[in-house]
Amino acid sequence: MHPLTLRPVTAADHAAWLPLWQAYLTFYNSSVADEVTATTWQRFLDPSEPMHAALAWQGERAVGLVHWIFHRSCWTSSDYCYLQDLFVSPDVRQGGIGRALIEHVYAAASAAGANRVHWLTQHDNHTARQLYERIAKDTGFVQYRHLLS
Repeated sequence: MHPLTLRPVTAADHAAWLPLWQAYLTFYNSSVADEVTATTWQRFLDPSEPMHAALAWQGERAVGLVHWIFHRSCWTSSDYCYLQDLFVSPDVRQGGIGRALIEHVYAAASAAGANRVHWLTQHDNHTARQLYERIAKDTGFVQYRHLLS
């Protein structure tokens, strides 16, 4: 097995990123318009955007992705970092890749001077929550949402 390598996405990584992104959406029984996917990808490549992405590689194969966004907070003078998406290919799960991707975001957030990293997951995502509860604190907050369009 090849060693794990994590690195920010580049324009050349689109073909490796897209199937992972689509698998992530499928995992959550979701979809987004092709135009949204294209916009998201372009935002990752734009250094003026607060959105970032990295891929986990085993040799020439991308096996995981993580997306994060820096945003302001009313509670601190520094930014927060929202880890929005995390996905590891099912055939390589339980091998430390998810943890490595989260720690990659921790390092990026720390380097950017962010105050914290936070994320959401579904209540019944038990496997992922086992990891999350080892490396972060469950705040007990419940998310509410109202769609505007």
